[in-house]
Amino acid sequence: QVQLVESGGRLVQTGDSLRLSCEASGRTFGSFAWFRQASGKEREFVAASTWRLSTRYYADSVKGRFTISRDNVKNTLSLQMNSLKPEETGVYYCAVAVATTRLPPRGQDQFDYWGQGTQVTVSS
Repeated sequence: QVQLVESGGRLVQTGDSLRLSCEASGRTFGSFAWFRQASGKEREFVAASTWRLSTRYYADSVKGRFTISRDNVKNTLSLQMNSLKPEETGVYYCAVAVATTRLPPRGQDQFDYWGQGTQVTVSS
């Protein structure tokens, strides 16, 4: 049974850094990603990677500040977020795709399993 459990979300100040983690149990996957959803808005893509970290994609708004990665030993997915902004407040979700593809998907419907989300609040 696949389980994704996020952690690390909390209240931070503008400009702070935060690292989100997602424990992925059950198996290995083809790709993984992080999405976020602000209150009253649709969920949006943040970053994605192939399972082997060979190709990583980022939303334009987070390029250069966020890093998606995976700990091979612990099977933990992570999102390192630097220079956080108030508009990045929301619930952050990790997701995994079963299929192995050359490039990681970025569409929500291409991911098979989702975590429950972790709240990140960036105060100004």
